[in-house]
Amino acid sequence: MRNAIVRAGFLAAILVSVFLCFGCGEAEPDPAEGVDATFDLVSPAFTDGGPMPVRHTCDGEDVSPPLQWKNLPQGTVSLALVMDDPDAVPVAGKVWDHWILYNIPARAVSLAEGISSEEDLPGGAHNGRGSSRVGYQGPCPPPGQVHTYVFRGYALDTILDLPGGATKEQVLEAIDGHVLASARLTAKYERE
Repeated sequence: MRNAIVRAGFLAAILVSVFLCFGCGEAEPDPAEGVDATFDLVSPAFTDGGPMPVRHTCDGEDVSPPLQWKNLPQGTVSLALVMDDPDAVPVAGKVWDHWILYNIPARAVSLAEGISSEEDLPGGAHNGRGSSRVGYQGPCPPPGQVHTYVFRGYALDTILDLPGGATKEQVLEAIDGHVLASARLTAKYERE
């Protein structure tokens, strides 16, 4: 009887481990791996590592935050931006993609708050498809959980040959080998 209880406990521990690691597979590819150059990516709406204002979340107006960048390397032709939530893996079974942008012209120095369509983007830029829709989807973690939202910027030596609505995977594959510099900005959000 005791052996049966020990085996049941062991089996339960294995099942819990498998469940918690669902979607843990390999880490997402980082096209900036091996690229040492960086540029500055900031938001006037929040500080790096600080709280995301409610206005930019599902509990507020769900509008995209303003972003600014500078110190792009020489030869930058366009930028790509990915905003995702790696803390969503235990809940959603995958990293949740909140905002994908690409073909932002190098001459642009910022994105205004509240980008909701291609017409709001600098000329030639595209909104990609996040986990649930094209365009920005603000933070919306389960109540009581603090999630970290990661903005990753990529300075590229090319314009991507992708139509509007491309997925993060398509964008990351297309920028591989074209990253001149990268940037990272984070914000945290917890729903009441």
